[in-house]
Amino acid sequence: MPHFVYILASRPGGALYTGATSDLRRRVEQHRARVVPGHTARYGIGTLVWFEIHETREAALARERSIKRWRRLWKDQLILGLNPDWRDISGLIP
Repeated sequence: MPHFVYILASRPGGALYTGATSDLRRRVEQHRARVVPGHTARYGIGTLVWFEIHETREAALARERSIKRWRRLWKDQLILGLNPDWRDISGLIP
């Protein structure tokens, strides 16, 4: 089963949220529906702007923790490398 690390944004250059899950479609929908209380609901974060796939849960969680410690500029560069227009890429979820 694949595991995902993902970044959601409120808008280009706006608030970000980094997470990990085994069901990315469901998780993105939960964030958008504001079922998940906290940061994403408070700041209207629901646009999937970046994700990557990992083979194990442990690898995904390690990558998530790593990215969460990154400076904002590094996260922006990661997003821009895949998605320079900060468009919603939820249609690309396998």
